Amino acid sequence: MFKAGTILLALMLCSYFAFAQSGRGDSALLKAFKAGQISDTSLSFLSDTTIDYDALFQDFDAFMDSILNPGSYFMASITATKGYFTSLKDGTFGEVESAKRMTYSPLLGYFHKSGVGLSGTGYVTNDGQNLSFYQLALSPSFDYLKNKSFATGISYSRYITRDSLPFYTTPIQNELYAYFTWRKWWARPSVALSYGWGSRSDYVQREEIIQDLRLRRRGFTYINTKESVRDFSVTASVRHDFYWLDVLKYNDHIRLTPQFSFTSGTQKFGFNQTSNTYATIVRTNSSVLYTTDELVLDDQLKFQPLSLTLYLKGEYSIGKFFIQPQLAFDYYLPASSQKLNSFFSVNAGLIF
Repeated sequence: MFKAGTILLALMLCSYFAFAQSGRGDSALLKAFKAGQISDTSLSFLSDTTIDYDALFQDFDAFMDSILNPGSYFMASITATKGYFTSLKDGTFGEVESAKRMTYSPLLGYFHKSGVGLSGTGYVTNDGQNLSFYQLALSPSFDYLKNKSFATGISYSRYITRDSLPFYTTPIQNELYAYFTWRKWWARPSVALSYGWGSRSDYVQREEIIQDLRLRRRGFTYINTKESVRDFSVTASVRHDFYWLDVLKYNDHIRLTPQFSFTSGTQKFGFNQTSNTYATIVRTNSSVLYTTDELVLDDQLKFQPLSLTLYLKGEYSIGKFFIQPQLAFDYYLPASSQKLNSFFSVNAGLIF
């Protein structure tokens, strides 16, 4: 560890501009060279002492973004996190309780260099007796990442949820998600929009606990037999990626990403909690469904502030393997108590 720290300090003090950060370029300069995107003659300028390196690398982000074109790849990963699940206390109407449980989310996806992608994610947790596979999400997507100034994309997710679960899952089974990120600034701003909807039958199956959750906040319950099952949210965030290459050995890198997000939206049902990894696209989680033990739903479809979240994301990658720990502090505004919560997750996988 002392050796690694010495190398890291030397990189930061002596040649930080040569190993700066890039947008989607998880593999950065050396991996682009290995992939054939940059020839050895293109790198020969690094040994030319007549070049003004300060001027050449003063905007290394834009330089890296301009030479790293997205490639096609498969990804397989699994995420482990501890989050809150809400259920009726003792299975009876009138009181709800939240319990913290581990959730495991295996993912398999293919992402083409054109921007088209398709992924499937499973969700497994302990239902009180044993591990239970309770939900599957299928997500076609398209990401436009070829412009060095911005990245944007859209995806659709279809959630298939098991019946008769002992905890609450939202009746929203369809979600459209779109994002836009400006990549030219040191601190990269993003905006993301989610719109989700479901069926009346999905709502009826969860009606009792939905009304209980609304009762917790408003002091009364109102059942609308023609209720439209939909929610939407807007998330604004700002982030910066710090990169260090060849830290422990050749062909590895470390990334550290602080990110601050503010989410507003409706909260009639709560969105499905997704576990998208930021190794694949620049999406961020907009849901606060399982990150608070004071989940409350509103029986009116009104737009309101929902949460402030600070993410501290890390990544270590070597070759095709990556591991991504994430620590988040979430301030859930609608809660009457326990507004501030923290959660930790770790994601590991292969890109090939």
